[in-house]
Amino acid sequence: MTLQTFFAMGGYAFYVWSAYGITFLVLLINIVLPIVQRKQLLRQLSLRQKRGNR
Repeated sequence: MTLQTFFAMGGYAFYVWSAYGITFLVLLINIVLPIVQRKQLLRQLSLRQKRGNR
């Protein structure tokens, strides 16, 4: 098996590689989004705490 035939996937390359791409994108979003939301929440809580001390 050559590398070219591996990437061609027997004629189903578009379907297979797009499925891999979509899966990777969803997994990446599931990792990054909670991190971003946590940072935003901590920032908001910090601002609320600072306002409450004044």
